[in-house]
Amino acid sequence: MNDYFHEAHQAFLSEHAIKRSGERLRRLKEGHGHAEKMFLQHVWWKAFGNFNNLHPEYEIKDFRDGTRFLDFAFLRPSLRLTIEIDGYGSHSSQISRSQFSDQWNRQNHLIIDGWKILRFSFDDVKERSRMCEQTLQQFMGRYLGETGQQKLALNLS
Repeated sequence: MNDYFHEAHQAFLSEHAIKRSGERLRRLKEGHGHAEKMFLQHVWWKAFGNFNNLHPEYEIKDFRDGTRFLDFAFLRPSLRLTIEIDGYGSHSSQISRSQFSDQWNRQNHLIIDGWKILRFSFDDVKERSRMCEQTLQQFMGRYLGETGQQKLALNLS
């Protein structure tokens, strides 16, 4: 399974890279790092076995007409989910008060714009990946109404 993940992960990144240029491509190459790959391997892949409808370093326009990037966006006609992987250092003492405030404003505006948000700490992804996987599956069941047969189809597509 590990070898298949690595092949699928490379194909996933390549598929998104060929559709991007400029800042969007740079963000994909630089923003998709160790934490994001660990999330995909130990949480997402174990839960679903594919990367269907998932977009890494997804660009959105913010409420001030600026550009922001989401770690991951899962897009279905009935659902827009952002998944953020947060390291302790980048979201605590290493940012200014205005950056801290901006993070919460960003999240509030995503919610206002109809996005659902799941946040996982890097520590949980690394040390409690099964809990993260279960949270993700519960979310998908709640918002997509996945039955056993539908989940099987999701895994095979």
